[in-house]
Amino acid sequence: MKDYRHRDVALAAALSGVAGYVDAIGFLKLGGFFVSFMSGNSTRLGVGIATGHLSAAVTALSLIALFVGGVVLGALAARLAGEERRAVVMAFEALLLAGAAALIMAGFDSAGVAAMVLAMGAENAVFQRNGDVGVGLTYMTGALVKAGQRIAAALTGGDRWAWGPYALLWAGLTVGGALGAAAYLKFGILALWGAAAIVATLALARYLEERLLG
Repeated sequence: MKDYRHRDVALAAALSGVAGYVDAIGFLKLGGFFVSFMSGNSTRLGVGIATGHLSAAVTALSLIALFVGGVVLGALAARLAGEERRAVVMAFEALLLAGAAALIMAGFDSAGVAAMVLAMGAENAVFQRNGDVGVGLTYMTGALVKAGQRIAAALTGGDRWAWGPYALLWAGLTVGGALGAAAYLKFGILALWGAAAIVATLALARYLEERLLG
């Protein structure tokens, strides 16, 4: 992550916070399934198959497939817009989140959840570089591994603070998860509009920055 500017690190942490926020809402609504944490859904898929809980396995597999679909859509949007135009991907994500909130409020829960998962998959294209993910925003195992590696390097004479950005990503996801759970318990699915508004604001700010720098 050392190749990214400080503003990009802050943006990545904010988007990780959104991912945690949305994932907590999805987790509570779906009763233990995830809309951004596909490692958890993959485990649930395996357990469901092994224990004969096929409905749980189907749910987990459907969520995984939707997430991959969201990644594909986000990557295509990034390619068409130009990978440095991150505002486009964030605007797409905001539209999906707003659509998810509207659909669930209208009683179309399955379609709304699908839009949530697509949004989380698409978010990972915000920092796409040469068709690959530059920074993973909706999963933290890799970030924690990199933080641990940077701490080991610091203890042996390397950069003392290189682990900081990765720890910030993890903290963003964790704090976002806590806020998302609290908001959902208090406001229900209305809490999802908050995530859509935050991403839309980030997209607008990035767009204005791109216009000024471009």
